[in-house]
Amino acid sequence: MSHAGLTPRDAAHWAHRAGLPLPADRHAAVAATADHIHSVVAILRELDFGDTPPAPAYRAAAAQETRDAAL
Repeated sequence: MSHAGLTPRDAAHWAHRAGLPLPADRHAAVAATADHIHSVVAILRELDFGDTPPAPAYRAAAAQETRDAAL
């Protein structure tokens, strides 16, 4: 799937619409960050997690982490 990219003007528009007006000098940086996040999410959507058990199947090893932190 192709993605045209978010322009600085679009970033300012969507931020303003969300109630977060941006200073003019931040428009380009926000657009670039949003494009990067979009590219990462696009890659994650392509991964096959069919054989991966759900998160509740894993248990945190708090005791092991505490011992490792003391080293």
